[in-house]
Amino acid sequence: MPYSALIRFRNLEDKERFGEPQIQHAEELHLLLANQALFAVILNGSGPCDITRRTDIWDQVAELLSVLQAKSVPIIKCVGLNYIKHILTLFTIQEGGRKPLPYPSMFVKPSASVAGFNEDILVPKLAQENQLDDGGELSFVIGKNCKDVSKDNARNYIAGYMTSNDVSARTWQRDPAYAGVVPEWCFSKGFDKFALLGPLLVSPKAVGDASNLRLQTWVNDEFRQDTETNDLLFEVKDIFSFLSQGTTLEKGTVVMTGTPAGVAMGMTEPIYLRDGDIVKVRIDRLGSVENRMVFQH
Repeated sequence: MPYSALIRFRNLEDKERFGEPQIQHAEELHLLLANQALFAVILNGSGPCDITRRTDIWDQVAELLSVLQAKSVPIIKCVGLNYIKHILTLFTIQEGGRKPLPYPSMFVKPSASVAGFNEDILVPKLAQENQLDDGGELSFVIGKNCKDVSKDNARNYIAGYMTSNDVSARTWQRDPAYAGVVPEWCFSKGFDKFALLGPLLVSPKAVGDASNLRLQTWVNDEFRQDTETNDLLFEVKDIFSFLSQGTTLEKGTVVMTGTPAGVAMGMTEPIYLRDGDIVKVRIDRLGSVENRMVFQH
């Protein structure tokens, strides 16, 4: 891809553009925008995975838009139980009461689950009542259709990485009265707007394999998660190669790589999300998502 980082934005003439933001650090993105000082080099292309050319034209960003839209994401593939402690002690696997898995454990979210980095998340009634949970995650985006990709070649098919939040309704996932005797992953995590995706798509040429980035999550300014992506049980190349075996991965597919310790489900006394709670997830060099949970009545 002809960029280090990609955004979608509206300029001062209210025209929608793709561009590479002129920033030194991802944390500058919103600050510069607030000060009317965010500029981007215009990139030509019909979509985030179809950028064809870098221009020499600069444009001012008037409004930052979600770089990915539901229409450009065919499916979201997710990996569960995928973080370990720094020295072989389990993180999320331990919290979930399971042993480490021999292969990535996958579930899916539909494209309707895509939500922007700053929009309110309308939570349906059946996903409220002491069960709504968040989970900060590193995600990557498939840049072109592929199948049977080797680990060594995986990076050539990645359009970029982004910050994300995997929202879950734990009752529907784990309560036997709802999920049955085997935990259910797709319905409980696949509600509309339950995949919160960041404003930046950052190229592998800027962050390599994204294996040493700090991930942090806050709920109403309370610290919930703090770890680094080098604690992934299965690295990005492992996940990519495994998911592509015998299966075509379509361009625009988002892959969420799992969440570390700190989710409500793993607490001794779980503190689930409530109406009005604001969840922020930040990953070094990839920016942040910050969303308010709004319970529908």
